[in-house]
Amino acid sequence: MTSSSKVDTEVDSGADSWVAKLGPGLITGAADDDPSGIATYSQAGSQFGFNMLWTVLLTYPLMVAIQVVSARIGRVSGHGLASNLRRHYPRWLLYGVVVLLLTANTINIAADLTAMGAAVNLLVGGPTRAYTVALGLFSLALQVFMPYRRYVRVLKWLTLALFAYVGVIFAVRIPWAEVAVRTILPHVSWSGGYITTVVAVFGTTISPYLFFWQASQEVEELHAKKGQQALTQMPSQGPANLSRIRMDTIIGMAFSNLVAYFIILTTAVTLHAHHVTDIQSSSQAASALKPIAGQFAFLLFGLGIIGTGLLALPVLAGSAAYAMAGTFRWKNSLALEPQMAKRFYGIIVLATVVGLALDFTSIDPIKALFWSAVINGVTSVPIMVLMMLMASNRKIMGTFVTPAPLRLLGWLSTGVMAAAVIAMFVFI
Repeated sequence: MTSSSKVDTEVDSGADSWVAKLGPGLITGAADDDPSGIATYSQAGSQFGFNMLWTVLLTYPLMVAIQVVSARIGRVSGHGLASNLRRHYPRWLLYGVVVLLLTANTINIAADLTAMGAAVNLLVGGPTRAYTVALGLFSLALQVFMPYRRYVRVLKWLTLALFAYVGVIFAVRIPWAEVAVRTILPHVSWSGGYITTVVAVFGTTISPYLFFWQASQEVEELHAKKGQQALTQMPSQGPANLSRIRMDTIIGMAFSNLVAYFIILTTAVTLHAHHVTDIQSSSQAASALKPIAGQFAFLLFGLGIIGTGLLALPVLAGSAAYAMAGTFRWKNSLALEPQMAKRFYGIIVLATVVGLALDFTSIDPIKALFWSAVINGVTSVPIMVLMMLMASNRKIMGTFVTPAPLRLLGWLSTGVMAAAVIAMFVFI
């Protein structure tokens, strides 16, 4: 490791295997199921039972489409989303989007850290705030000091934490026939509470920080591997890389949505069935499970909160840093030593520290999380519109403009999110 780079020179065995090819898409999908997302899915299942399971079937193809678009932009152009926005669109639009992203991410970091500290307290007792600070500083140290290739492997291993929510189903009895029917033919309510929860599920599943992270990680992967160039400069590398992106994203988003499905299912079959319908946080969901589903389910749920939080924190802080760096042309890479990219790492530190500080104020974390979701929802629509325009712009994509099927699905995803945002303002 040189003084200017954190790239790990260790070579993975079996690098040509399909598992080794999983990276940005897998990590992005798994990071979507962060503690605040777990709280949203838990509320959906506890309040409306099996009648919220259908949302996951709809979000999956839409999420795949928009994340593939973001990854393609990064890999084809060799630049992240903020850099492409700066190069091709008005500055006022870029600044507005980045400020909203930074605000929403910081609030989300605060909410996730609070949930993680509370989860440790539930499992072992002790000072919740001390755990919150320790986990925040631990995550920050990994991002700043660990070599990039090794750090990516750590994030890949952390995705296994999500299996905790699959494992919970073995601790409870599931009426699978009813589940199958309600997944396909739910009892849809047109009440304000039901619509708001649907919007919350969409908002926590399709979020701007995921777009910025996956595009930037494709750029990181491009620089980390010898002989790789932006596809506009080396079109011959296109078929293999676009195929990898497609597989990586399909698997990563499947992982994300499968876990969301099982969280809704678990809370539906336990909490909803026992009339526990008001869940405000992921740690509250874990606590409520204990007397109903037993110690095993409680432990799995609690451990999952901690693991997914450690996975989500770097994605939230990192995506904010990539956005700011792209906006102001700062050096930016997790493969660089901190002294070589001071402002980039400074944003990572600032977002994490401010998130920690919010946990020591009188701000209600539940209300803060709600407004974070509102900001994410509002911000996602113009960003998705701009992404779809970028993906069809030959100045950015060269010969790799988005093919018609992906373009159709991407615009459909954008339209659904726009409808969700409109519904949110109608029903909140």
